[in-house]
Amino acid sequence: MTRDQERLVQSNEIDLVDLIQGLWRRKLLMFGTALVVFLAAVVYVLFASPVYQAKVFVQPPTQNDIAYLNYGRGSDAGLELFSVKDVYEVFLRHLQSESLRRSFFQTVYLPTLPETQRKGSQDELYARFGKLLSVSLENKDAPARFAITANLLSPQQAVDWVASYAQLAGDRAKQEVLKNAKSDALVKANNLQRQISAARESTRKQREDEIVQLKEALLIAKSIGLEKPPIISDSLSTEVSAKMDGSLIYMRGSKALEAEIRNLQDRQSDDPFIANLRVQQSSLSFYNDLSIDPALVAVYRQDGVVELPDQPVRPKKLLIVLLGLVLGLILGGIVALIHYLYAQATHHKRQN
Repeated sequence: MTRDQERLVQSNEIDLVDLIQGLWRRKLLMFGTALVVFLAAVVYVLFASPVYQAKVFVQPPTQNDIAYLNYGRGSDAGLELFSVKDVYEVFLRHLQSESLRRSFFQTVYLPTLPETQRKGSQDELYARFGKLLSVSLENKDAPARFAITANLLSPQQAVDWVASYAQLAGDRAKQEVLKNAKSDALVKANNLQRQISAARESTRKQREDEIVQLKEALLIAKSIGLEKPPIISDSLSTEVSAKMDGSLIYMRGSKALEAEIRNLQDRQSDDPFIANLRVQQSSLSFYNDLSIDPALVAVYRQDGVVELPDQPVRPKKLLIVLLGLVLGLILGGIVALIHYLYAQATHHKRQN
């Protein structure tokens, strides 16, 4: 090592020693600054309002929860069954909807504010509300499990908020699903009613056509003086009887034809002669009267109970106090260093 290098090292060592000595002489300034910052952190911790967090988890309902929605549905009825996925998607759509947040903001959040704050900017209030209540996917590995979180000054209010928000979304979703089920039932009933009306109209026209045919046969029977059916041998009875409903219908005789015509004309209702009519009427009555008790249906499940938080999530008192101490020491060192450098610069300036 050269002499110049040795002098430089000695100079640096002397400067470093001088720096440490200079800072130590300003220890009161350094520790005083640190104490001020530390006390500020302590004061903040003591007077800061604690914020409590309540959280509720929701997940899809079970098949049993939606069983009553599928009453009267299925391939035989021509109505598609409700699936757990379909019902839960309706709930999630309401849970994450802007209309639900706005409604909760108007009916729950605003009434908690003083009158002076309620008259302020609604956009600012809504932005503040958005930080207090949130809906998020809890875990990417479980895409159907969502969390409703509230961060409020009152732990009980936080619990009430998350429970009420989930309930409100569930009520809206349930109303929509039940309305859809009722609409499907009414559509089914209308289709059955049209089928019954069409069957009645068709049977009425068939009866009118049969009366016309019988009247024509009656004219033929009277014209040939045939009052009673002729006596037919056993070998021909089957063949002739089969044709009495066709071109040989007049062979029934005028008396029988007149009786049949009067019977058809006096018939009050064709319903007993319509195939499957009673089954259709029973189905029509069922779908017209179909009503599902909302208490028997659930569109979501709450995973666990909402517990009353006993510890605030912020401020984190111990962390803030420790950070205040560390930052105070760092800031005190910086202040002492600046004071030392300023004193050194002033001293060299006077010497020059």
